[in-house]
Amino acid sequence: MAQGTDCTLVIMNFFSYLTNLELIIHSMTWLKRIGKGILTRTSDKKETKDGIWIQCKKCKKASRKKELKANLNICLHCESHGHFSSNEYFDFLFDDGHHEELFNNILAKDMLNFSDLKPYKVRLEQTREATKLEDAMKVGVGKISGKNLVIACMDFKFIGGSMGSVVGEKISKAIDHCIKYKMPLLIISKSGGARMMEAAFSLMQMAKTAAKLSLLAKAKIPYISLMTDPTTGGVSASYAMLGDINIAEPDALIAFAGPRVVKETIKRDLPEGFQKSEFLMEHGFLDLIVKRPDLKETLSTLLSYFEN
Repeated sequence: MAQGTDCTLVIMNFFSYLTNLELIIHSMTWLKRIGKGILTRTSDKKETKDGIWIQCKKCKKASRKKELKANLNICLHCESHGHFSSNEYFDFLFDDGHHEELFNNILAKDMLNFSDLKPYKVRLEQTREATKLEDAMKVGVGKISGKNLVIACMDFKFIGGSMGSVVGEKISKAIDHCIKYKMPLLIISKSGGARMMEAAFSLMQMAKTAAKLSLLAKAKIPYISLMTDPTTGGVSASYAMLGDINIAEPDALIAFAGPRVVKETIKRDLPEGFQKSEFLMEHGFLDLIVKRPDLKETLSTLLSYFEN
């Protein structure tokens, strides 16, 4: 019995020691704050609301969401071009944001009963609910500086901007619309490549879009391709690189396979800035690199060259 009492006393003394140690550490921290002129009590500190600050993926510095949006999602510190949605491009590029959305009733189907971590049908439903998008591409028609233009713009947040049968069909119909009404076409690419859940149906869109663009060329209607970060896989291997004029935003990754895959395949170190816009421009794959604030004026100028 005496031995049990001794153990109890030891445990009680140990917890008393921990409590005193905690008070000492707290007092030292409080004295340091006073010494540095920090008088605000920690209990008075307010938590920052989620989404007020956004960290740049390149420089890792934070910017206020409101200021970043006013700057067209371009980092205020390093000028890195962040993701821009199709709606944001439409609002920015079309005069006063006025445009008509085309072909928004086309929806993807799970033709192969494909399932990875979840069934493709479920993934489509959940992504539509989360993003409020029908698929990875929107098509709009309007005017830029008074000039007619059809814009087909990809959205990366819809399954990585992957190219499925709906993306190919919307491009196809957009080209038909351009031929019928004699309007130039702009495709804004932002994609991780072909959509694996649709297998060969996705890969078929490469040939389909390339064939349709040849009809646009025969009709002598201009096609401008804008590549943004990232433009990879089957998208870069098809319509993204087939523009009459190929332009890109600064520091955009443009490739078929990413740099890590290339490096592992060839077992060699890659050049500095490999597969970035500036590297491709230097090696003749691009005609222009345009910062986002200058994009509308540049497009207006290019369209004026084709007017006659």
